[in-house]
Amino acid sequence: MVEVLTFVLAGGRGKRLNPLTRDRSKPAVPFGGVYRIIDFTLSNCVNSGLKHIFLLTQYESYVLEKHISGGWDLYSAELGEFISLLPPQQRMNDDWYLGTADAVHQNMYAVREMSPDYVLVLSGDHVYRLDYRRMLRFHKRTRADATIGL
Repeated sequence: MVEVLTFVLAGGRGKRLNPLTRDRSKPAVPFGGVYRIIDFTLSNCVNSGLKHIFLLTQYESYVLEKHISGGWDLYSAELGEFISLLPPQQRMNDDWYLGTADAVHQNMYAVREMSPDYVLVLSGDHVYRLDYRRMLRFHKRTRADATIGL
């Protein structure tokens, strides 16, 4: 049983950051030397105790995939924990992801398979520090259908 399944949206083109995003997605843009923008979101996940994380990739994903496989193998597959890349698969139709909501929609099969109590959807291209457990506690306490952090 999985309490929280996390989707990190990590396929953004980031046109306004060109030329930094010419050959990589926005979450894969370098930040402070060896780090990438995605590292902020993933660090927040790890520090919040989230252990079931899908990275929804799409645009120029090679650099991001290389970064993730080279430094984010923290979890135990034997315990069902993971940070896993989930590229578009055209499972529902012939379209690639048509935006944020569609990326989540096209991966509802993963939600059904994992059967989590909660689904957390995060952006992989934001620079901030947050303990997602606080947001989840707020969500549970208020019995909300959805909670959005801005």
